[in-house]
Amino acid sequence: MHTLSRRGFLAAGAAALASVHLPRAALAQGAVPLALSAATRTFDIDGRAATVFGLAGPGGQGLVLDPGQRFRVDLTNTLDVDTIIHWHGQIPPNVQDGVPDMPMPLLAPGETRSYDFEPRPGTHWMHSHVPIQEMQLLAAPLIVRTQDDLTADRQEVVLLLHDFSFKSPEDVLAEITGGQAATGHGGGHGAGHGMGAMPGMGQSEMGDMPMNGMMGMAGMGMDLNDYDFDAYLANDRTLSDPEVVQVERGGRIRLRVINAAAATVFWIDTGAASARLIAVDGHAVQPVPGTRFGLAMGQRLDLEVDLPSEGGAWPILALREGARERTGLILATRGAEVRRLDTVAESEAPAFDTDLAQEQSLVARDALADRPVNRSQMLMLAGSMQPYVWTINGATWGSHQPVVARSGERVKLTFHNMSMMGHPMHLHGHAFQVVGLNGLRVAGALRDTVYVPPMSMVTVALDAGEAARWMLHCHHMPHLASGMMTEFAVTASV
Repeated sequence: MHTLSRRGFLAAGAAALASVHLPRAALAQGAVPLALSAATRTFDIDGRAATVFGLAGPGGQGLVLDPGQRFRVDLTNTLDVDTIIHWHGQIPPNVQDGVPDMPMPLLAPGETRSYDFEPRPGTHWMHSHVPIQEMQLLAAPLIVRTQDDLTADRQEVVLLLHDFSFKSPEDVLAEITGGQAATGHGGGHGAGHGMGAMPGMGQSEMGDMPMNGMMGMAGMGMDLNDYDFDAYLANDRTLSDPEVVQVERGGRIRLRVINAAAATVFWIDTGAASARLIAVDGHAVQPVPGTRFGLAMGQRLDLEVDLPSEGGAWPILALREGARERTGLILATRGAEVRRLDTVAESEAPAFDTDLAQEQSLVARDALADRPVNRSQMLMLAGSMQPYVWTINGATWGSHQPVVARSGERVKLTFHNMSMMGHPMHLHGHAFQVVGLNGLRVAGALRDTVYVPPMSMVTVALDAGEAARWMLHCHHMPHLASGMMTEFAVTASV
């Protein structure tokens, strides 16, 4: 579905699309904006029709921009419900960020809104900031290419992952939360009260617990998956009928993986094909060799995959953490036999990065400049399955206290997870660098979404940007819908 030809790059002097499903942005850099529509679409999932939402660009789902091309887009809502789209990984002016009523309202059916900003290169995506709509697959790739992408002798493949239920998202959330989550679009973020944390343990007791005690508690029984979805999708398809991407013998692939799932962490397994992790969340890292890498909701991975010189078929699998379900696509040379793969593996995939070993292996290629820290804050992440309430600093959205900073300040935020579920924490309007893992100082990756395992601490550093209210939340949609969100409130520097 989402592929780019590598030989075409060299022959034409620019990247040429090998598939109509990954739209090529217009070469002209003039004033004509690209048209993007939030729309309904229908496709087949294992013989059953699924009607979902989507973001239709000039040639299919999503957008691809060339080096130097502005993000100049007219977004039209063709749905019969209000919506708004967040440009995940981008740093637009706050007014264009795409959060309900912060500051712009939702788009009404039939309304068009224009966007114009300088995009950040890399593998990004775009999605509704109304949780129940993201659960209806209102999301798509947003790829901004570099000059190196145009000249490198490699083929590009985009892999967009989803979890999917034939039930309505309202019913799914009701099953998960026991009816406690607010699913209306009034801000799109839900509400809740109180905090669950761990039964019998108060916030002060958890905050005083030493890290070695916390890590021991991680073995008490993590809650890995809130819900068993009907299907796990790779580019809108299951392994029963996967996408087969034609590749060349001995070719090199840049695999851009986007976890757009609502509540599922995946491992990406390249099997017999050797791979190197070269970027996370659109930011280059020192290459890390391997064949299995994980990513939580909202995160992206870029892998360089080197194919054997002989012909064949190489599955690229996405394994659901803590479970047997899997999805993926197949890389295959012309004429190769493509064998059918079961959608369920023989054994469960492990939990993702409980010891933060993968995160610790990442080193930014373009780290933040070294400078004094002006402000530090601890953010306590807590909650429980019963009652289903998830909090930041003991509060849900609506009763939260903003995290504050002044524009230009160097800020350190420490996410201290005292719950038995992991939380992918996403900050709007900023890129941050991972600088601490369970108290260990690191020169980690630049990111916009960092995974905080149960009973763990992750510290990030950033330079506060535009004076505005920026969302800071868990990218697990049921957690967000039940209140796990606050704001990073930046004021103008003195």
